[in-house]
Amino acid sequence: MRASLPFWDRMLRGLAGVLAGGLVVLSLGLFGVWLFSDDWGVPGPGGFTVFWHLVGAVVAVGGQRLADRRPDRTGSLAAAVVVGTAALVLGLAWFL
Repeated sequence: MRASLPFWDRMLRGLAGVLAGGLVVLSLGLFGVWLFSDDWGVPGPGGFTVFWHLVGAVVAVGGQRLADRRPDRTGSLAAAVVVGTAALVLGLAWFL
């Protein structure tokens, strides 16, 4: 039987899962807009922005997979990396 995780750890891992999924949806959406922005005749996101969103999504999904499979400190650290990656991508690309 698996040991129950502390409340703060469950919350961190849940937040990390939501953020990882959100980064995937955001990066795929940006990729689609980037592909079709020329056809629509509107300025779209640059390739640099799309690339780093995709990298952030890959890192977040990898970290979340690790967090889901490891009930120890490694899983908690992986969840923290996911939260940090999401904060970094969103902070640098959308707010600066």
